[in-house]
Amino acid sequence: MAPDMTSVQQACDRVRANVARVVVGMEEVVDLLLVSLLCEGHALLEDVPGIGKTTLAKALASSLGCTFRRIQFTPDLLPSDITGVSVFNQRSSQFEFRPGPVFAQVVLADEINRAGPRTQSALLEAMQEHQVTADGQTRPLPQPFLVLATQNPIELEGTFPLPEAQLDRFLMRLNLGYPNHDEERAILRRFCGQAPVALLQAVISADELLNLAQICRGVMMHEALEEYILALADATRHHAALDLGASPRATLALYHTSQALAAMNGRAYVLPDDVQRLVEPVLAHRLVPSAKPRMRGETTRSILQAILTEVPVPVEEDWRGSTAA
Repeated sequence: MAPDMTSVQQACDRVRANVARVVVGMEEVVDLLLVSLLCEGHALLEDVPGIGKTTLAKALASSLGCTFRRIQFTPDLLPSDITGVSVFNQRSSQFEFRPGPVFAQVVLADEINRAGPRTQSALLEAMQEHQVTADGQTRPLPQPFLVLATQNPIELEGTFPLPEAQLDRFLMRLNLGYPNHDEERAILRRFCGQAPVALLQAVISADELLNLAQICRGVMMHEALEEYILALADATRHHAALDLGASPRATLALYHTSQALAAMNGRAYVLPDDVQRLVEPVLAHRLVPSAKPRMRGETTRSILQAILTEVPVPVEEDWRGSTAA
């Protein structure tokens, strides 16, 4: 019997409704961030300042009952400013470790590309290992642990762009975009008084979120859809317009995010639509286009759209039969 995904769907609906009390629009971005949470992954928000990235992160953290810290990345930020530092206590005559802002469940790394490579690496190591090593002692990070990193794609002066190996650590890269006319009017009216994010209450606990993440791993992925994901990844590795294709980590990310998206929609099985919806946010930042396509104005997004049209989609008869159970 297929597992029941009602608990995942209901929990995600509560978070969506709670975040919507503060954040206007951005339904697609909120859904994808929930997918990241259910996969215990990290997200890179790439957009211009003032779009609402910090507000979105705070609203999400408040809805989850998670601790939240914001780190403003600057060129003089040191790795110890993120991970923490040992301070000598004169009363006890011992060094005491003072945890840095990375010891929170939701961490907003604002303008991550403004810090130097050493500082970026300190955060990205914590993201990958879910632990921090200082003074020869390893300290685990709280669970769940989600990093929302932001960067401005327009202003490049004085920045240190993340190399491809570090970009690959992020489960997704998301763009928020400008609100439309009606959404911006709603923002003006909603924020004319007290900031509504301060009024939010948690709708699910951190422990419940961890349990939901385990449930999502039970979503069925038919062999035909596994082959579809593998075919998409292989197409990026042999595409003439790409110098660097999707890594095995990217294939795993597409697999797990498809499971989480299906569970969010109350299904215990993955559809091809789930995979296709996630191809761009999961894979685009991991690919490197060749020089000539870049000169022609081609982007990884347009190349992925071409790949989606070229790779055959599994027909319903290939996977529908086993989902009926």
